[in-house]
Amino acid sequence: MPAETRDRAPWLLMYHSVAECAEDPYRITVSPARLERQLRWLRDRGLRGVGVGQLLRARAAGRGGGLVGLTFDDGYADFLSAALPLLTRYECSATAFVLPGRLGGDNGWDELGPRKPLLDAAGLRSVAAAGIEIGSHGLAHTDLTTADDATLERETADSRSVLAELTGTAPAGFCYPYGRLDSRAVAAVRAAGYCYACAIDPGPLTGMYALPRAHVDARDTSVRLYLKKVLHPLRRRALPAAPAPAETAPRDGVGR
Repeated sequence: MPAETRDRAPWLLMYHSVAECAEDPYRITVSPARLERQLRWLRDRGLRGVGVGQLLRARAAGRGGGLVGLTFDDGYADFLSAALPLLTRYECSATAFVLPGRLGGDNGWDELGPRKPLLDAAGLRSVAAAGIEIGSHGLAHTDLTTADDATLERETADSRSVLAELTGTAPAGFCYPYGRLDSRAVAAVRAAGYCYACAIDPGPLTGMYALPRAHVDARDTSVRLYLKKVLHPLRRRALPAAPAPAETAPRDGVGR
């Protein structure tokens, strides 16, 4: 892969819940049928969805052509029942950014939206055992740009430690809640030991600790997805030179 291609921000798609949902004011829900059409669209164009860590390693080795990063934020329980079977059918993987401080709870931070259950600890382990990369979304979906120092450390470092205990593997990736970040949040994520982090539109902070993503929702047809792909390199800043994240070693020798 040419250096100029590797330097572009990778194309990362941002999903949340996969379910049938009539009431969705935040547009975070994609129906299983639409997700299947989107995965088929990728396959028909010679593209395959993978986790962010895998994509970054492949790009660093010059083998990233044809790979698209798939991310699922918040750790909804429907990932296990609805998204995972489709990913498996289309030979894709993904990164699930979860909230270890809310396991078995719901999306209480979405004031206007319907309550949606989140994965519990057993569900999280099942997702990890299926080969899905697990990343941290913080402990409780807290805006890091307004957090005090103690909260910032809990949301970044402590959430990583909890996930390592739960899955046997310390997560390599972090995802900023609400997509909000500043230089202080980026520094905390780096200090916590993560190898990369995902945002939405990080602007001048774009880099391995602020990777941009394209939001996907129920309105995205094949045409809209195509336009997002075409516009991606035009809208995103180049990545500064940085090593690819290594695969994180299992904690205490325990694999996923």
